[in-house]
Amino acid sequence: MALRGGTRFAVRFEDVFPAGCALVPESLGKVEDYDEKTGRRSPAKDKVTGQRVWQVRVMDLDPELGKRSRETTVKISANYQPVPPTGGLFEAVEFDGMTVTPYVANNGRMAYSLRATGLRAPAGVNQKAPA
Repeated sequence: MALRGGTRFAVRFEDVFPAGCALVPESLGKVEDYDEKTGRRSPAKDKVTGQRVWQVRVMDLDPELGKRSRETTVKISANYQPVPPTGGLFEAVEFDGMTVTPYVANNGRMAYSLRATGLRAPAGVNQKAPA
């Protein structure tokens, strides 16, 4: 079996963030491509779906990480900019349609890129107080 570079593997949110994750405030934004020939930037498009690409930084809440870096970036493919569930500081979020793409980084170490199709409040968390 041969795998091509850039192969995306479907993963469950719970497998990537077993203790959950929290949105870094004001980190959600668009991803832009840079054209070296023209010096122009343009909205990035997902090579698989053709949708716009957004990115968000999150803090992994896994206590077993110890002193290792907890912050990571998740790219979201969506036609419109995703909206965080409540807009709170370091609010807990979950991702839908997650994939992981392994690659070898410039330092020769194995790394991976995380992607999703959307973000939402964690299951069981009410968006609004009952009336």
